[in-house]
Amino acid sequence: MSDAAPIVFRGRVLVIAGSDSGGGAGIQADIKTVTALGGYAATAITAVTVQNTLGVTGVHPIPLEVIAAQARAVLDDIGADAIKTGMLGDVGVVETVAAAIDHAGQIPVVVDPVMIAKGGAPLLAEAAIGAMKSLMIPRAALLTPNAPEAAALTGLSVETTDDLRRAGEALLTLGAKAVLMKGGHVPGERVVDVLMTAEGETTFEGERIETRHTHGTGCTLASACATGLAQGLSLNEAVARAWNYVHEAMLRAPGFGAGHGPLDHGWTLRR
Repeated sequence: MSDAAPIVFRGRVLVIAGSDSGGGAGIQADIKTVTALGGYAATAITAVTVQNTLGVTGVHPIPLEVIAAQARAVLDDIGADAIKTGMLGDVGVVETVAAAIDHAGQIPVVVDPVMIAKGGAPLLAEAAIGAMKSLMIPRAALLTPNAPEAAALTGLSVETTDDLRRAGEALLTLGAKAVLMKGGHVPGERVVDVLMTAEGETTFEGERIETRHTHGTGCTLASACATGLAQGLSLNEAVARAWNYVHEAMLRAPGFGAGHGPLDHGWTLRR
C-alpha cells in the first residue's frame, strides 16, 4: 500500500459545456483546468463536437432531458461550489441550463458566452442570442465575452479597449454581476482585459503572445475563474490567478496540431 497522502480537492465546479474531441477546448479543457488548479470538476455535456486544431467538422447535440439529468445527478449527490457554462448551442439548451442553475441554489455562475469556434464554426444559433441575454446574463456572477461576443450581445461595435468598456457597461445593465471583457481580438501589441463591476474596474494587461496555439483560451480562462470562486477567492483574486494561469499555459503550449493548437493546461502540476 502507498504511504502517499491523499489528494485534497478544494472547490467543486460543475461545468456545463460541449465536448471537444481534440482536447484543447470545451469540457476537456475545463476538466484539465479545474484539476490543475486544485479543484474537482464534474460535467454536464451539451454537445459532442468533431474537431481538432484545424476546425469543427461536426456538432451532435445531446438531448435536453439528458443535459438536465446530468446536471441534476451531479448537484443532488456531489454538489457544486460554482458552475461554469460554455457551449450551449440553441434556445432549448439555454432554457434547460438556466433551470439547472436555479436548481443549484445560490452559488456563483461563470458564463462564457461561446458563439464561434476558433476556426470559425458557429457554436450558438443566432436565434439563441436573445435567450442568452435574458436567461444567462442575469444569472452570471461573472460573464467572460471576447470582443465579437460582446458585439453580438450588445449590438455595439467593439474594436478598441474603450469599446470593451462601453459594451461591458451595457452587459452589466443586462444583469451580469461582473464582466471580464477580453481584449484578445482588439488590435495592438498589448492585450488588455477589463474586469468590470458596479463598483469599478480592474485591468489585466500584458504583451501579446505571437502564437498559433490559442485554442481553448476562452474556455480555460472561464474555468480557471470558476475554480477560484469555488475555492473562496475574491473575484479579483480569482480572475488574476486565472489570467496568469492562461498566460503561462500559452507560453508552454506543446505545439500539437497543424492549426490552432492547444495550451499546456497541466503546467502547474509539473512545477
